[in-house]
This record gives sequence, structure tokens and C-alpha cells, in this order.
Amino acid sequence: MDMAKMMQQAKVMQDKMQAMQAELANVEVTGQSGGGMVSVTMTCKGDMKNVTIAPEVMDPTDPDMVGDLVVAACNDAKSKADETLSERTKEMMSSMGLPSDIQLPM
Repeated sequence: MDMAKMMQQAKVMQDKMQAMQAELANVEVTGQSGGGMVSVTMTCKGDMKNVTIAPEVMDPTDPDMVGDLVVAACNDAKSKADETLSERTKEMMSSMGLPSDIQLPM
């Protein structure tokens, strides 16, 4: 393969990555904890959009519990965002005829 063709393929890959990242900035995922008592919605880029806490979680005798549940819901949402990013990256790589297990910088 000649150098010009490799550079062209690299540019196509870069453009597709940028388009995918722009798209994922608008894809929302929701993480939950406490059996759904706390939910956090964020974009796959990591921007938090909403936090919902059921009133019965607000226990004045255990204020740390609310914080723990919010952190757990955030971690669940982040995990779902990472999974979505990984799936979309594999799809993109496969569509370009590249191995889907290549680690790309994000």
C-alpha cells in the first residue's frame, strides 16, 4: 500500500471518529442505584443532564446514604456510556474493514 493511500485512509478514520464523538455527545444513558430510587442521566461524553432522587431516600438520620446512592448511579451511567462508546467504535472499525479490537485514543 502506498503512503498516499494510507494517509487518505487515516483521514477517513479521523473524520469518522470525530463524527462519532459528536454524535455520542447527544446520546444519553441513565444509571441507577438503590433499586431505581436514584437515577442519573448523562451523555456519552460525560455531561450530566439529570439526577432524580426518590423522596423516601432522603433519610435525615443517614445523609451519607444519599451521597453513596448518587455516586453509585453516576458510576453506573459512566459504565453504560463507556460500553456505548466501545460498541460504536467497534462498529465503525468493522465498517472500515479494520480489526475491532484495536485500542484507539479517545
